[in-house]
Amino acid sequence: MGTWRWWLFLCALGIILFAPCRGIQNCVDGITVNVILLEDEVSPWSLKFVKGEIMKAIETDAILNEGDDLKFNITPKFGGFNTTLYRNRGCRNSACEGVAQLTQLMNSSNLGCAVLGPTCTYATFPMVDAEKGLKLSTPIISAGSFGMSCDFALNLQRLLPPARKISNFFIHFWKHSNTIKPPWETAYVYKTHKENTEDCFWYINALDVGSGMFAQNITRTVLRKPEELREVIASPQNRTSNLFIICGSPQDVIEVKNGSKEADSSEILFLLIDLYNDIYYNTSSMPSMKNVLVLTMPNTRNYTINNDLRSNNTMNDYMAAYHDAVLLVGKLIREIVKTNQSSEYQKEYVNVNYFRNVSFEGSAGTYKLDEHGDRDVDLSVIYTTTDNEYELLFSFDTESNRTKVVETNPSFIWGNRLPNTKPDQDLPIRDIIVIMLAVTVVVVTTIAFIFYRQNRRDRLVRKRWSYIPSHLITLLENNELNVISLKIEDERKKMDFKIRRALYDKKIVILKELKHSDGNFNETQRVELNAYVLNDKISYPEETFLDWEFKISVMFDIAKGMSYLHASDIQVHGRLKSTNCVVDNRMVVKITDFGCNSFLSPGKDLWTAPEHLRKHGTSQKGDVYSFSIISQEIVLRKSTFYSECCSDREEKLSRVIMSFFRPDLNFETASERESEVYMMIKSCWDEDPEKRPDFKKIEICLGKIISKIHNQDNESYMDNMIRRLQNYSRNLEHLVEERTVLYKSERDRADCLNFMLLPRPVVKSLKETGMVEPELYDEVTVYFSDIVGFTTLCQYSTPMEVVDMLNDIYKGFDSIVDHHDVYKVETIGDAYMVASGLPNRNGNRHAVDICRMALEILAFMGTFQLRHLPGIPVWIRIGVHSGPCAAGVVGLKMPRYCLFGDTVNTASRMESTGHPLKIHVSEPTINILQRTHCMYEYEIKESYLKGEGTETTYWLTGETGKDYDLPTPPTTENFQRLQQDLAQMILSCLERRSRGSVRRRTPLSSQSTEDDKEQDSEVESEGEHPEYLQLATVDNTLSTFL
Repeated sequence: MGTWRWWLFLCALGIILFAPCRGIQNCVDGITVNVILLEDEVSPWSLKFVKGEIMKAIETDAILNEGDDLKFNITPKFGGFNTTLYRNRGCRNSACEGVAQLTQLMNSSNLGCAVLGPTCTYATFPMVDAEKGLKLSTPIISAGSFGMSCDFALNLQRLLPPARKISNFFIHFWKHSNTIKPPWETAYVYKTHKENTEDCFWYINALDVGSGMFAQNITRTVLRKPEELREVIASPQNRTSNLFIICGSPQDVIEVKNGSKEADSSEILFLLIDLYNDIYYNTSSMPSMKNVLVLTMPNTRNYTINNDLRSNNTMNDYMAAYHDAVLLVGKLIREIVKTNQSSEYQKEYVNVNYFRNVSFEGSAGTYKLDEHGDRDVDLSVIYTTTDNEYELLFSFDTESNRTKVVETNPSFIWGNRLPNTKPDQDLPIRDIIVIMLAVTVVVVTTIAFIFYRQNRRDRLVRKRWSYIPSHLITLLENNELNVISLKIEDERKKMDFKIRRALYDKKIVILKELKHSDGNFNETQRVELNAYVLNDKISYPEETFLDWEFKISVMFDIAKGMSYLHASDIQVHGRLKSTNCVVDNRMVVKITDFGCNSFLSPGKDLWTAPEHLRKHGTSQKGDVYSFSIISQEIVLRKSTFYSECCSDREEKLSRVIMSFFRPDLNFETASERESEVYMMIKSCWDEDPEKRPDFKKIEICLGKIISKIHNQDNESYMDNMIRRLQNYSRNLEHLVEERTVLYKSERDRADCLNFMLLPRPVVKSLKETGMVEPELYDEVTVYFSDIVGFTTLCQYSTPMEVVDMLNDIYKGFDSIVDHHDVYKVETIGDAYMVASGLPNRNGNRHAVDICRMALEILAFMGTFQLRHLPGIPVWIRIGVHSGPCAAGVVGLKMPRYCLFGDTVNTASRMESTGHPLKIHVSEPTINILQRTHCMYEYEIKESYLKGEGTETTYWLTGETGKDYDLPTPPTTENFQRLQQDLAQMILSCLERRSRGSVRRRTPLSSQSTEDDKEQDSEVESEGEHPEYLQLATVDNTLSTFL
């Protein structure tokens, strides 16, 4: 700001030294308008872009002067300045440039009756400053100058809402409350770190400055960095407001949110200032805009914004405002001349007071300038629906500072009401109930767990091995076997073992006969009898183990169990074999049959260590040898002690006792990781017991092997299975997600196709219930149109040419229909039927939308040309009627949404009794239009309608304030002559096309002069239509304004 004050001082000094006190020159030689604008390549208000619009406005004003028989025209004098010589270009360094331009005009006596520009506040303020400025009486009209420093200037008019109006909006809108909006008291103002546009810079500055009205009325906090904004959004408990004000575009909102889920929360509301953008009226919204309200200009523009400065069709609100400023100057001068002819060339001709409290129409809609020369406008507050569509929620009149609710039942992310000004500090009743229920559940669960532990302890005590009286054991039911046969396959022979079963405590148990049958066991024996002992001939099932990882997991569980057993008081197993390794209900391998050495002999088996075969006994190293034999069974999936050279059990035992004989291990075919396991097994069955590793080392070795396989230590058999199930589940989830995306994509495509054939509510009802209830509508507006002379055109056209002709026409109609709240019912041949007010009721808007659509369709037909019959006019008749109507879906195959009632018939008769290039409107439709704020022009006539008699009807000729560029309809006489000669005209056109003379003549240098003349004559004859084809001009003596 210091730099700004220094520039202002220099400019003021220049004004005092070089600007003598003089007024404007008399407007004797014509009306001169000076244009002083920044001239560069990046500013949307640059003289490069505005100049063309000013020239268009001068041409329009000249036509108006000629119509009023006034002999003056506006002459522009363009003066551009640039800031390319400065380090910081643009408006920041334009303070003295505008003053220099104006001072030069004053010194050379070239200052005209009004000045257009500048747009930059830094350039405008030195001109209009009451204390140090130029103190001109010449009106300055600016499309910009938004800053508060330019408020209440004596000779400044601003055609775009200044920062003062925006500040007033936030003050009154924040305090306003209704059914969908609570009153607000606080706000965050985000002042972006990057380069702002001219409007955003001054709008946010008005909310930021501490001495401003907004800061005095609303408690606001200014955020200047993106990090500050993200920190506030992510901390609801530290947030002082749920409301965030930013200025920019939807892209800036996406950048600010940066993909944060908290920023998309329904507890937060962003209010985006984006006045000079029209995408909110002609495009769909985005998901990131669902918790954003947009403040923008009303939908009154008669142009489409194109912000691409490199395009040849650049258009924006700044260009439109300077265009309309020329129209304002011309309008005021015409009024002054008509009012006081004697002072036509006097100096007071352009007094600044003429520009205050005035209204006029321009390309941007209606302009209202208040007593200070600032524009008042009905600002729009737009929200995004749950269907990602922009809809108008509020409108705000800056003249009266009043808010009007437009949508009383909005469908937005906040539910039924906009969020409160601050986050809720107190817990709601629902949260309190949830917390109480959660505490209750925790308490009950804790008590239940305590009782469960106590009962579990009692059950464990009851389950200890003890004597069971015989009367508690009963036989099984008659249909169940008390004794079953268990077949065991061995490589030598097949054996059958009998297992006795009985019923104890309502459960089936297996009985085993012990040596001590009286049940009087001492404490040591009770410790030893801690598990059920299975017969040692049972082997593991064939399909128990699957791949290498499962084999390693089983071996690891056995080693882990034996390591624990050796470290316990039992110290040694003594009977370890594959039949003592079982899998429990949690898929964990457990060791059984230990601690029974006092009453069970160790025996001589293939698992027994060589030293214990030679001399009876047990040892920990003997258990290691037994583990190696079990591991060989697991690895090879063969019988116990498998060897190709020997299959007899007794021979194997003899060879183990007499020499070093071990089962087979295929080191030659083993992989690297298999070789590591084989080496461990080989070390475990070493002849010298002292060279065998203990189970702790075996456990560590197997753990390392497991970690190499899948980077996870100590994975058990169950862990391996769970990991595989998890991988399968992830793959299945990914597959389901892909299929779901494909399904949703196809569903959306089907829905889009259905919505093109039937209305959205009808499609929804058909999908949910399979039927649609017919509905009666109290008031709708129906549109009919057909092509004049369609039968004659078809007679001289091929079927494909007829299809192309109707396709070209109706594609143009359809593109117009998309911009209005109407529903296209059907097309039958050349007939086109549209209705509004159904299936969605829209109050009185149905008549307005149909009439605007009809005017645009008529304007479209004024420029339409047939591809196969160029030069042949295509005229349509249009009929419009309003009234009650019934609607419903007819049929099951290819269902159609049809309308029924006298309203449809009357609309069709209005079309059939109409004239070419005219819109025939019934009296009920005119009555509805009169109830709206729209101003339409029409002519009254009397018509005879079949079944109705003579009725008062109307020709709709336009809408006040809008130029539809409608074609002039032919007179009745010309129309009759055209019907008579249409066939001959088509034949002539076809004949010229067959000779190749329809296209524009491009003679070659080798052609003869006679051929040139012949072609010239053909082109002239083609271009000269019969007299009755020239569109007649009829005085609208009965024109009326609604």
